[in-house]
Amino acid sequence: MHNLIWRRVALLSAGMALLFTILLTGCADQETSSAEVVSRPGERTLVIGAYSVVKDAMAEIIPNFQQQWKEETGETISFQESYEASGTQARAIVGGFEADVSLLALEGDVDKLVRSGLVREDWNQQPYGGMITRSIVVLGTRDGNPKGIQDFEDLTRSDVKVLYPNPKTSGGAQWDINAIYGAGLKRSEEKNGVKDPAAAKAFLEAVHRNVESLDKSGRASMAAFEYGVGDVIVTYENELLARIAQGVAYDIVIPDDTILIENPAVVVDRYASERGTTDVAEAFIAYLRSPEAQDIFVKYGFRPVEESVAERTKGMFTEPPGLFDIEYLGGWDHVRETLYSKRGIWYQVLAGI
Repeated sequence: MHNLIWRRVALLSAGMALLFTILLTGCADQETSSAEVVSRPGERTLVIGAYSVVKDAMAEIIPNFQQQWKEETGETISFQESYEASGTQARAIVGGFEADVSLLALEGDVDKLVRSGLVREDWNQQPYGGMITRSIVVLGTRDGNPKGIQDFEDLTRSDVKVLYPNPKTSGGAQWDINAIYGAGLKRSEEKNGVKDPAAAKAFLEAVHRNVESLDKSGRASMAAFEYGVGDVIVTYENELLARIAQGVAYDIVIPDDTILIENPAVVVDRYASERGTTDVAEAFIAYLRSPEAQDIFVKYGFRPVEESVAERTKGMFTEPPGLFDIEYLGGWDHVRETLYSKRGIWYQVLAGI
């Protein structure tokens, strides 16, 4: 069991200011997604539609790319950016938000773009399977871990109030649910020698009974936790590491059995082709996998995909003994059908059936 304790002195007013900032910028981001793209003469604009968690890292990555592109080509590239919950962002792009590049929380949201004819089916033939970052699902508690949380099983206790976002809108929430359900499968496998989906469902039900609220996105769920809602948050490791780096005090509890998160980025081929930005979009995606950009992602708590950065930073990250990936659950197609279809396990849990 790994319980990483981080300390700080923080003011409640700082947390409230942060919440206000997140809410305010969220409104601005929604406006961006519906705005007409306008470029100055002699320059092009790249439109980014991304899930909310990468926003802070992108604030550093984008200016670096702009400078590099300018030095190499002499061309000025401006950016318009939209940050939303991953599922919401994918639906917006399908609905007509003409993003050239999309960074999403999970492969399933990219598949929505593929099915709509916006992204090529071979998008995952890019380096690292089309992924740009990794993380794991962890538990965040109040400073000092006052409830003594040690693993997912503690989230079933009657005295523990839990936060995670809504998987209908949030890709991060799907990773959270996958982690809890997968931990339930692991428990049943250790006990009986085989995976027991019924036992895993019962485990997910026991955790969900203690959920305080289902927020729209991982970032909104984190804001609620910082405002004082709940005792423990199920979230990305990088979300907590980034907050700790900003001086917010949390304990990070890494469950023995948890899931490896992998986050994709794609060129939205139809829109980029129509707007004449395919070359810049492809270059930007490649830059996201460069050591320079990967170092910035690490700064914001993400686990890198690029080999040299992964080797150099491996001492910064704990490897849980029971770490599993999406294939342990049968792959994304199986997960979408068994967990998130209209009659899937998740919706049975919500309906109490």
